Amino acid sequence: MKTPKRIQPLVDDGLVDEVIRPLMSGKEAAVYIVRCGTAIRCAKVYKEADKRSFKQAVQYQEGRTVRNSRRSRAMEKGSRFGRNEQEEAWQNAEVDALYRLAEAGVRVPRPYGCFEGVLLMELITDADGEVAPRLNEVSLSAEQALLQHAVMMQYVQRMLCAGLVHGDLSEFNVLVDEEGPVIIDLPQAVDAARNNHAQWMLQRDVDAITACYARYAPGLLDTRYAQEMWALYEEGELRPETPLTGRFEETTTDPDVETLLDVIQDAMDEEYDRRRRQSEANETD
Repeated sequence: MKTPKRIQPLVDDGLVDEVIRPLMSGKEAAVYIVRCGTAIRCAKVYKEADKRSFKQAVQYQEGRTVRNSRRSRAMEKGSRFGRNEQEEAWQNAEVDALYRLAEAGVRVPRPYGCFEGVLLMELITDADGEVAPRLNEVSLSAEQALLQHAVMMQYVQRMLCAGLVHGDLSEFNVLVDEEGPVIIDLPQAVDAARNNHAQWMLQRDVDAITACYARYAPGLLDTRYAQEMWALYEEGELRPETPLTGRFEETTTDPDVETLLDVIQDAMDEEYDRRRRQSEANETD
């Protein structure tokens, strides 16, 4: 196929030898299968800010820091240079998160570097060497659902211990190979300690994944892993090896109406996006 304009510099520099075919196009990037020497990988081409449909970007960028003070000031002022720096920070956030989470014991694609807005990374495949399906594309037994849900809760726990919340975790952002689930799409990952929205993002992530597995194991709907994890995290008692029960007893407090409204609106947006992506997936089948 014709080499996309954004990938051409990587071809010119010898990082990519051939673009085999498009893999998918999402709200913040388009992904292509590429050949790098004898290895088959994927190239994630980030869309420019004005072409992204990812909502509430400001909420996700809250708490991210830039060491260079000049860059930080430019980003705050919103100058052209600052916007370019903000885009670079958005893209680098995924690379940083991938390395961080792999070290923390979370299964994610192996990154090979981000070049001019193109992230080269491992292509996750199934037992036959084909592109691994997304979680929404597989059918599971109740036992498989329970096992995979337990693995995903462990991954979310390890992410939180590493100081990160995925922020957009769903059945569309998890691949399933013969070894189990693999988490993808992390440019919006938030700093758990510095982002004021981290708690309800964690809650939304866990709710979305639990709802998916609960189609096969309905009892999972009674679990409360997000609340349990966050309470332990706030108390400084959450560790990667901390055993979780999925049970949590809340204390009665006055509701934060503004945050609650944010959660409701975000859930509506997420459901709209989920239905749109499901519709697109059905159209390609």
